[in-house]
Amino acid sequence: MQHDLRFIPFRSPADAGWDEAWSLYRDSFPPCERRSAEHHIRALADPAFTADGIWLGDRLAGLLFHWRGEGFRYAEHLAVAPALRGHNIGSRALEAYCRSSDGPVVLEIEPPIEGMALRRLHFYRRLGFVENPCHYIHPSYEEPFAPHPLVVMSYPEPLTPAQLRRAVDFVRERVLRYSGHEHPTLPRLEEPER
Repeated sequence: MQHDLRFIPFRSPADAGWDEAWSLYRDSFPPCERRSAEHHIRALADPAFTADGIWLGDRLAGLLFHWRGEGFRYAEHLAVAPALRGHNIGSRALEAYCRSSDGPVVLEIEPPIEGMALRRLHFYRRLGFVENPCHYIHPSYEEPFAPHPLVVMSYPEPLTPAQLRRAVDFVRERVLRYSGHEHPTLPRLEEPER
């Protein structure tokens, strides 16, 4: 399955493939890791945000929702259609995205303790992402706002402390503007316990 992938941004819910992409998004991420349809539609108007459909011919193969920050990119959500998983579509899409970036690419994963979280860590490592040594606490997108730890990964190398701070501030101040939070205090970096 080596057909070319195409990235076509969704501009509104009226776009071809939107309903399928939204179903994939809802099925691929737990409620704490996704925004409501209302908030997502508002985010589509933000020039820093792109909601790409990943297309294989005329078939929606996946989605990549991402942001352009100052000096970095933030890959917020990546998902591949279940029928196409295992065909390197996610790898190819993320590799193309990283190649097109003019700065580091930042993403977050669950702490790699077991099962799927460990597989996800290895997937990103194979693509050249590295973990950033920090204690990172992220809020849920919608109520209830339960904070949870995540691991910050970056490509092609670890972020400097200033880059990490800029990325965390961007997520709190720009990305979470399109969530159920009125005045988010998370995400934040916490000092490691000694």
